[in-house]
Amino acid sequence: MIRWALAIFSLIALTVEASGQSRIKDISTVRGVRENQLVGYGLVIGLNGSGDSMRNSPFTEQSVQSMLDRMGVNVRNASPRTRNVAAVVVTADMPAFVGAGSRIDTVVSSLGDASSLVGGTLVLTQLNGADGQTYAVAQGSILVSGFSAKGAAESVTQGVPTSGRIPGGAVIERAIESSFDKDGSFVLELRNPDFSTAARVSDAINSYSKSAFGRKLAREVDMRSIEIIKPDKLSAARFMALLGDLAVTPDMSARVVVDAKSGTIVMGRDVRVSTVAVTQGNLTVRITEDEAVSQPNPFSEGKTVVTPRTDVSVRQEKGKFSVVRGSSLDALVRGLNSMGLKPADMISILQAIKSTGAMQAELLVQ
Repeated sequence: MIRWALAIFSLIALTVEASGQSRIKDISTVRGVRENQLVGYGLVIGLNGSGDSMRNSPFTEQSVQSMLDRMGVNVRNASPRTRNVAAVVVTADMPAFVGAGSRIDTVVSSLGDASSLVGGTLVLTQLNGADGQTYAVAQGSILVSGFSAKGAAESVTQGVPTSGRIPGGAVIERAIESSFDKDGSFVLELRNPDFSTAARVSDAINSYSKSAFGRKLAREVDMRSIEIIKPDKLSAARFMALLGDLAVTPDMSARVVVDAKSGTIVMGRDVRVSTVAVTQGNLTVRITEDEAVSQPNPFSEGKTVVTPRTDVSVRQEKGKFSVVRGSSLDALVRGLNSMGLKPADMISILQAIKSTGAMQAELLVQ
């Protein structure tokens, strides 16, 4: 049975590659299989005079005193004024199915008034989850891409020198248990929820499972979720590997996204616009200020004065109606391009078309 399933899987993989359709693994995730965010507070040492000033960052001074106390050094009655230490916040993403002893990358960001973390080393820092439990510990040299240099009269800064990364800088101390292969079933969740896509994914899985295992194993629950029953004598990981390359054609809602700052317009393929007539014209008013010198007649008691001269001109471009027949995306784009509009004018027209109710799509303005 397993050999037969693998043979069908290989044939489906070749079909997906040839047709260019989306794979199930690219448009969905398994419920419960996700990353977990970790955070911790620590100290970076070894900075070349670019660390926190103890007077402006009292928490850094308290942290240094606490760290030295744990190492057997009593500095409670002293006030260290070192500038080679910086308080930082350490963040990391703990992947799914990671085990104890595995290493993950960490991001280190300054918390005080340090000017740079270049050359610093993170001291052993506990990374906690949302439940307050410690899942990893981080330590190591920080890689900083930005830099900062200054002199008496000028300074240069490139990138962000107060933030860096430690590749593989955290060691997992506690693994998170997963019930992925314990319940006999699991749920796929679509990245872009849609009822049609959920039904197509369910149909594709049932078509494959009926041929390979003799029965249907999937059922769409809602616009986001598809419940799948794991077949007997086959692990959930292997079964998910077989399903991941199944081909489906995802559907999506008609949507137009407009970025007014950059003038970017992105339209979905299903955007439809009823036939509308559009006119667009610009009114330009130009005011020019000039100065003229008025000279008095010879041998008169008059004085030379400067008089202002204002020139006002008004120009209005001719506006004519253009018919936009947007029964399809190609027709809509051709109609808008034929008007010779600038991006800002095109955005205004799309908003006006949406206001008239002629656009059968969602308009999102960012």
